[in-house]
Amino acid sequence: MTEIERILDQLKRAYEGSAWHGPSVREAIAGVTAAQAQARPLANAHSIWELVQHIAVWEDAARRRLEGDRAAIDISSTVDWPPADDPSEAAWEQAKAALDRGHEALREAISRVDESRLDEPILEGMSTIYVTLHGAIQHDLYHAGQIAMLKKAL
Repeated sequence: MTEIERILDQLKRAYEGSAWHGPSVREAIAGVTAAQAQARPLANAHSIWELVQHIAVWEDAARRRLEGDRAAIDISSTVDWPPADDPSEAAWEQAKAALDRGHEALREAISRVDESRLDEPILEGMSTIYVTLHGAIQHDLYHAGQIAMLKKAL
């Protein structure tokens, strides 16, 4: 297995399943209704819906950076934490579908990376491609854990 294949495998496990730590992103949101996704069972915590959209933002940022765009995101803005304004089941399904599409686009972008570039900065002044991709995986896992805790608190 090449290093790119290992990275893709770890990203798939973090997002789709068979992650060593526990539930993946998709496993964590399985069966969650729109009402549950919008709920705030823990004071001062983001909702499941907000976490799903936030994961999508950062998977997209990783993809964009692989493609040469700095994807600068103000971490205190609604760009980083998009609000879930439409509480409908249809909007929740759209949010999950957008997450899946963005995840697949990231996987495709990673599959095009020349392995010899993994130790190069993704863009000048930024982390290496290797660190960035593992960061995206770690980010998915971190928020999957938060989603699992929110589900338990519902």
